[in-house]
Amino acid sequence: MTSQTTIDTTGPGDGIPVAPSEQQPSKGLRGHPWFTLITVAVGVMMVALDGTIVAIANPEIQKDLGASFADVQWITNGYFLALAVTLITAGKLGDRFGHRQTFLVGVVGFALASGIIGLSDSIPMVVTFRVFQGLFGALLMPAALGLLRATFPAEKLNMALGIWGMVIGASTAGGPILGGVLVEHVNWQSVFFINVPVGILAVALGAWMLLDHRAENAPRSFDILGIALLSAAMFCLVWALIKAPDWGWGGGMTWAFLGASVLGFALFALWETKVKEPLIPLGLFRSVPVSAGVLLMILMAIAFMGGLFFVTFYLQNVHGMTPIDAGLHLLPLTGMMIVGSPLAGVLITKAGPRVPLAGGMALTAIAMYGMSTLDTDTGSAVMSLWFALLGLGLAPVMVGATEVIVGNSPMELSGVAGGLQQAAMQIGGSLGTAVLGAVMASKVGSDLPGNWKEAGLPPLTEAQLDQASEAVQVGMAPVAKGTPEEIAAKITEVAHDTFISGMGLASLVAAGVAGVAVLVAFLTKRGENAEAGAGVGHI
Repeated sequence: MTSQTTIDTTGPGDGIPVAPSEQQPSKGLRGHPWFTLITVAVGVMMVALDGTIVAIANPEIQKDLGASFADVQWITNGYFLALAVTLITAGKLGDRFGHRQTFLVGVVGFALASGIIGLSDSIPMVVTFRVFQGLFGALLMPAALGLLRATFPAEKLNMALGIWGMVIGASTAGGPILGGVLVEHVNWQSVFFINVPVGILAVALGAWMLLDHRAENAPRSFDILGIALLSAAMFCLVWALIKAPDWGWGGGMTWAFLGASVLGFALFALWETKVKEPLIPLGLFRSVPVSAGVLLMILMAIAFMGGLFFVTFYLQNVHGMTPIDAGLHLLPLTGMMIVGSPLAGVLITKAGPRVPLAGGMALTAIAMYGMSTLDTDTGSAVMSLWFALLGLGLAPVMVGATEVIVGNSPMELSGVAGGLQQAAMQIGGSLGTAVLGAVMASKVGSDLPGNWKEAGLPPLTEAQLDQASEAVQVGMAPVAKGTPEEIAAKITEVAHDTFISGMGLASLVAAGVAGVAVLVAFLTKRGENAEAGAGVGHI
């Protein structure tokens, strides 16, 4: 294996390649590996939190701004899609211009976009700046990984990546709890405002602690056409999945966008083999562990993010919980991810990632199957069991997949590999919300008319039925003002039963996806190129 050199762009001899073994230790706190880890963790925590903290606020946003089910999906999908499409490009920016600068720009932009969302008074404005959140979040995530890989010596890198995975896992799982506290005791806007002081702290720490590193043979140009093709393909895919319930799965528009997506991916793959410096060097995927790690992250996120999207509506709108109660009911999920992540890190270090990852996805599949059995009168103890099992299953994947993807990639592509790893998770989250949302919408659309009729409720016009379906898809009962109490109770029962049937089917689909991921996990192995990440600093 060829050893890589790095360029320290802030130290003496600026621009001169220095072999890792010959680099001088940094003076003071700047460039210290553990302080670097703390600094990037603060910034990454914002992005990871926003993947799920908004889920608990969605019901309040929907009520306050009069959002439709599709609107609420786009509050989530706009963020995930922007992250997914731009993470790899952002990783290349870090490789090209330096991870420290890219990280700081990402933090500033993310905090600013968050503040603007908090001041927004319309769904289009919220969705627009959620997209900007995603764009800036994409800058800081792979840059953070690049900084860790360049700063930590090989023998400590796996430990650092394990802590990194724990931070992401704990932040992702802790989002609903923090969101519940903020929504109930302040307002939904505070979910976004909180990123402003956190961003200021991350910028201050970054300016003080971070030392820039770049690979000597990092890419020097940008694959503009590749970026455009990948962005267009991803957009067409997610848009088709979101709109399919309205257009019909066999509709011409649905298939037109799906066809455009397939064509876009095919043209992207073809172009990447022609361009001198591709956006995604397809040679990365000659590594079976890298390919398996990316696919595993996608499948995991489809099951997790897609399932969590409906759980918050289930807790608040079906069980009538307050936002903070809903967040507390997800505490077993959070707790098991926090406890399980360091344990998974130790296990993966000793035994390799294959068995822990496969076991984790098996537990995830069982948990999602269990969540398909939730009903309108399911007790807290049963819910807690499935949520805890889900957290325990996700922990090894959050920790181990990072090492599999980044550790099996060459040093000069560390930013791209980090972007690829995070892009896989965001693509999965976006697809999970879209696919399981489509499953929910289709199930509600097919079951609601019959359930409504069987309950002996007054017949609805087609327009009224569409409005009722929109409400039921988020667990709301479409009860008009002045409706007699007996009729209102029947409508509520029909709405909740129909929502439960939709959520149950979506959870079964998620369980199947997690089951496939078990098989994929057996194709992973420990990273072979971790030693290329040894950088400056003292431990």
